[in-house]
Amino acid sequence: MRHLEGPLCSVDLTDRVTETSSIDGILESYLGGRGVGTKLAHDRIPFDAEPFGSENRLVLAAGPMQQSRMSFTGRVSMTGLSPLTNGLVSSNAGGFLSRNLVGTGYSAIEFTGEADELLAVHVRPDSVEFESVPELEGAEVPDVTEYAASEWDLDAEQTICIGPAGENEVRFASVMTTETRAFGRGGLGAVMGSKNLKAVTFAGGETPVVEFPDVAMDVHRDAATSDHSMKRQGTTAGTDYANAVEAFPTRYFSEREFEGVEGINGDAVESKKYKKGTCSQCAFACKLPTKDEERGVETEGPEFETVMAFGSNCAVDDIVDVMKSNDLCDRLGLDTISCGDTIAAYLMAEDEFGNVDLIHELVEQIGHREGVGDLLAEGTHRVADDLGVHDWSVKGMEFPAHDGRHLHGQGLSFATSNRGADHMYASFYALEYPYVEKSKAVEPHGLDDKPERLVKKENHNAVLDSGVVCKFSRDFIDEETLATLFDTTYDHLQEVGSRIVTLERHFNNQRGFDRDDDRLPYDIPGFPRALSEYYELRGWDESGVVPESAVGDGSGATPADD
Repeated sequence: MRHLEGPLCSVDLTDRVTETSSIDGILESYLGGRGVGTKLAHDRIPFDAEPFGSENRLVLAAGPMQQSRMSFTGRVSMTGLSPLTNGLVSSNAGGFLSRNLVGTGYSAIEFTGEADELLAVHVRPDSVEFESVPELEGAEVPDVTEYAASEWDLDAEQTICIGPAGENEVRFASVMTTETRAFGRGGLGAVMGSKNLKAVTFAGGETPVVEFPDVAMDVHRDAATSDHSMKRQGTTAGTDYANAVEAFPTRYFSEREFEGVEGINGDAVESKKYKKGTCSQCAFACKLPTKDEERGVETEGPEFETVMAFGSNCAVDDIVDVMKSNDLCDRLGLDTISCGDTIAAYLMAEDEFGNVDLIHELVEQIGHREGVGDLLAEGTHRVADDLGVHDWSVKGMEFPAHDGRHLHGQGLSFATSNRGADHMYASFYALEYPYVEKSKAVEPHGLDDKPERLVKKENHNAVLDSGVVCKFSRDFIDEETLATLFDTTYDHLQEVGSRIVTLERHFNNQRGFDRDDDRLPYDIPGFPRALSEYYELRGWDESGVVPESAVGDGSGATPADD
């Protein structure tokens, strides 16, 4: 099986020392990216660690596809213990960081400990340098990238950093790269903040390019020549459809259809798009650089989930207002989904839906933990009772769009996801929106036969996250192509994905997670039976707990390859 190669660089922020070690066995078993990050976190983070404690670790890892020139490969994975969910979380970001990380020669870089002052860490092929950066305290993300350019002669694509939200340990703070791309879900930016780590830079030699089978160039060619709607409107291309089938959360999930959708849909976003945007090596170019000169707003996006969180869920029907919310989140380093949903909860409590000035004020207050923002910075799960609203989260993570009350398989996948309410963990919605995966479409209502498909989808996405391959490659990379790219069989890739999901679950089990955490804030017919069937297919017990025999000895030994 093709996998990432290179040593692990362990960075101890407390003592400002580094260690390089071989992890060949782990790479052979877990591909790279999320798989390697999960294995390292599972074995190295104590099960009773505190998310903001020095024992928590952040693992940054690329994958074998970052050594290719294929489209859909401009991504990097980050893994750690989440301050939002209190469980293990992996998040990945696009942009142009990935090749710079691989160019350092390391397969993965982990950060542990806690610095006694605000630091930047510079990773090079032959050294890791620590620099005190008190002048960056409180700096927004664009200010950090400007500093990197002027003081270090480095581009935004060579940097990851946090904004004020991360420094202030907002539980849904993002780690940002290429200025507008986010390791968004789960609050890993707050973990960086707890470690006093403001920024990490990467500079090195040329990214090694490995010979891949011809199918990689076929994928690249198809991505370049496709007239896919996402090339014009990104993920917002499906906004009208989601609204029409009542899968578009509105007014803090109290409704599922938004009367003002035309003001924030794909056409509205496209009307503000002024150039193409993409990630490293990708010819698909689905990103959304947008601006409104009259109101002085320029950003990248908003994507569909942000349109939901700051649009319909807050009852805002003007795309420029949503663009401004998106830009504020990027500058402060905030996950737009969790931030928008938490603000929507506050708007419901205060009967202030649609109050755009208040929304933008709240984003600022959350990022700086000022006023009521200090409460909202804890996330919906922790503040719902205080606000007197329903808790719309799973495992502490706020919901994206693709409402499970219509898309029942997606609802089940929200519950089983080890990350919490995350639509990308299985992307089951793609099967239940017939316009997305037409040949594989299933009836959205009901859960018959869906647990088995869900297991396969979760395993598949774990492989993509470890590859690392963008999930929007789904129209271009089928099972056979994926197996060819990784030089193995698809059945073996399913085993790898299952191993990753099981390790995540085992880690969370040791922290007290079980069936009680796989719950939804609404009812789906047949849900308890489907959940039990899912556990049985996974080989877990009826309580959703992984048996120790399914975990292995943690050695990273390589199973027989196919």
